[in-house]
Amino acid sequence: MIVEEMNILNTVFLRYDNQKIVYPNSLLGTKPIANYYRSPDMQDAIEFFVHIATPHEKITALKQRILSYVDNKKDHWHPSPMMVFRDMCGLNSVKIAMWPTHKMNHQDMGERFVRRGQLLEEISRSCRELDIEYRLYPLNINVKSIPPAAPITSDRIPLSWTQRNA
Repeated sequence: MIVEEMNILNTVFLRYDNQKIVYPNSLLGTKPIANYYRSPDMQDAIEFFVHIATPHEKITALKQRILSYVDNKKDHWHPSPMMVFRDMCGLNSVKIAMWPTHKMNHQDMGERFVRRGQLLEEISRSCRELDIEYRLYPLNINVKSIPPAAPITSDRIPLSWTQRNA
């Protein structure tokens, strides 16, 4: 949200769809507020999984392609973003994390997501070209016939249904 107007008792914000929202300043005083306009160049975080059996050479080639893409987009990104193996999940996948730094702050969220989307498209394209995929282990599913249940019969009647004048 963007500050539209500041008054003594309240502040008017403009939401992404241009709806005006009024908040009392007493409430805003208790909340953290981020000022993207005055922030320096900001980082982003991208995480993705690869199968644990992916050869190291393919992962190295993927990193090279991603770093090359970022380095060639000098007007969008700072060079050499950090890329690390972040975690192992379930002994079948490795989480790779990347923290690129935009050459802008996040005041223009639309532009931020356009740039991030282009980077994700490049990562996806590189994974397809290098035949890197994330796949789950096959699951065993056993289907057995279940014997039919005996029909349920009961003579019990709720107490409220009995006749009191009997």
